[in-house]
Amino acid sequence: MTATPQQTTTHQTTTQHPPSHQETARTTPYVPTSERLGSVLASGEQPHPPSPWSASAAFGWRAMLKIKHVPEQLFDVTAFPVMMTLMFTYLFGGAIAGSTGDYLQYLLPGILVMSIVMITMYTGIGVNTDIEKGVFDRFRTLPIWRPSALVGALLGDVCRYVIGSAVILALGLVLGFRPEGGLTGVLLGVALLVAFSFAFSWIWTMFGLLLKTEKSVMGVSMMVLFPATFLSNVFVDPATMPGWLQAFVDVNPIAHLVAAVRSLMAGTPDGGEIAWTLVSGGVLLAIFGTLTMRLYNRK
Repeated sequence: MTATPQQTTTHQTTTQHPPSHQETARTTPYVPTSERLGSVLASGEQPHPPSPWSASAAFGWRAMLKIKHVPEQLFDVTAFPVMMTLMFTYLFGGAIAGSTGDYLQYLLPGILVMSIVMITMYTGIGVNTDIEKGVFDRFRTLPIWRPSALVGALLGDVCRYVIGSAVILALGLVLGFRPEGGLTGVLLGVALLVAFSFAFSWIWTMFGLLLKTEKSVMGVSMMVLFPATFLSNVFVDPATMPGWLQAFVDVNPIAHLVAAVRSLMAGTPDGGEIAWTLVSGGVLLAIFGTLTMRLYNRK
């Protein structure tokens, strides 16, 4: 049979243009050899996963680096306490205690507690921001202790509490505050305050996971913090308050914290108030720490 012109053209094209290397590679699957895999993969013993403490410390350092790159975060632990101390000392000192010096002895431990407790809400705001940006989704895929991301954020905020306490105490000493308990009483009071604030911060961590926006976290925290701090013994003796308000102050954990810190700095430690503060902090940590971790695992 005689070949048609179309068949002759097809045969010549196939003969003159053999299949290219790329076309052959598409049809033939690549199977890597063990030697090539060994040269690519890491050799040696697999590293052990980080311990809970080292993982938490790494996230705590991450929180400190945030302050380094955004120093405006220190405004609330420096400018705000200074403003509150000066304002209340010179506005109400003469009217309440007769002199600003006498009132400062009573006010400064309360202002110290109020300022540090107020900035605990930024823990929840920071957690909520990381969730919105998708950072926590990455953290959850890492082979680390699950609560370390949250515990590390709280450890970083502990440094903020210490910085704020140092600023307030330095200002108080300049204005004339003289703690009768000496350096030991001051350090014990600050340690008790920082420990309670660490437990108290878990409330806002839970709200940071629960609520959708950081503005919602801030709004809820302010609704709780303002009554808890102002309706207490920070500024005045509760004995001058109405009976119904005294009943609220008696069960307010912030009021007991203020009384405990004030007694330590005055050199007359009140064991009942200190025990009440430690127990309430432990209860807050047990309740809200558990709820926070359940939300974190389910979110």
